[in-house]
Amino acid sequence: MKNVAGISRWSHLIYLGNLLWAPIFDPAADWVDWALVAVVTAVFVPMYVLAWRRPDRVRWWCLVPTVVLGSLTTPFNTGAAVLFVYAAAFAGLAESRRVAMRWFVALSALICLFGVVSVVEMPYRLWGLLPSLIFLWLVGVLQVEWSERDREAAELRIRTTRIEHLATLAERERIARDLHDLLGHTLTAIVLRAQLVAADPARAREEAAEIERTARAALGEIRDAVTGWRTASLETELEAARAALSSLGVEVTVRRDPGLVIVGSTEHELALALREAVTNVARHARATTCHIGVETRDGELRLVIADDGVGGHAPEGNGLTGMRERIAALGGLVARTVSAGTTVTIAVPLKVAT
Repeated sequence: MKNVAGISRWSHLIYLGNLLWAPIFDPAADWVDWALVAVVTAVFVPMYVLAWRRPDRVRWWCLVPTVVLGSLTTPFNTGAAVLFVYAAAFAGLAESRRVAMRWFVALSALICLFGVVSVVEMPYRLWGLLPSLIFLWLVGVLQVEWSERDREAAELRIRTTRIEHLATLAERERIARDLHDLLGHTLTAIVLRAQLVAADPARAREEAAEIERTARAALGEIRDAVTGWRTASLETELEAARAALSSLGVEVTVRRDPGLVIVGSTEHELALALREAVTNVARHARATTCHIGVETRDGELRLVIADDGVGGHAPEGNGLTGMRERIAALGGLVARTVSAGTTVTIAVPLKVAT
């Protein structure tokens, strides 16, 4: 396609043949007229080539010089008015529609001016100027349309590339959050069970089997997370939280509104948020009790995880940051309060959650 376009562009130079009408058919023509044709051709062709190779420099390197060249030669050879047609094409190529139209008007005015001041006799003067005046508008408007189409196509490609880039970044962040949630919870459980083995050798066989089961389950979840197929269940995470915290001696109470049905996408995010919050309780809280509530209140679905641990005002880590990003995508908020223990409240609009 590029070769075809290149051949087509070169073929447009054939219209420079209009310069030949005067020296061929004027009985008084001499070598000066032929020299003028040669000079115009030699000066214009490089500008024509540059216009297609460097569209960013068309105005000052091609358009304006072509207008000047045409203004200097048209009074003596009305066939040189074809340069104004090329100038119109340059304007349509490089300028906006509004600016290009102004150029067309100015070029038309120049041709009309040369219709008055040209030294070429009538009616040859009009035969050289009128076709250029007509084609100036035809070629110029067509070039404007083609250029706008090309610019829109280029902008579409840029937007598509940008969207693909942002989608890639979003997917990377999603996988990173999923892996953090999965590995953080699972590795914490494995470490804590390994500590129990060291503290109580009598439970070694039982805990070792549980460690193996946890590790195998985590491996499957990681595979699902990477492929984007995993959907976390809030009920499953509640049971896992109860089991994990109970093994550490933490008394767990769960309160959930009966009959509450949560849409899959919201349940997935809430389940991962619960996993992260319970992991933090297991790691840092040194709590004896933990209350987990899932309820509706004031037009919101609220997931509350409250412990009676040591609390503290340590800065939030990647887990809570990822949790906030997940919930914010649902139009919700995450609040963390620290006093006698830590309470994490996750609120999602009820119209999104159910």
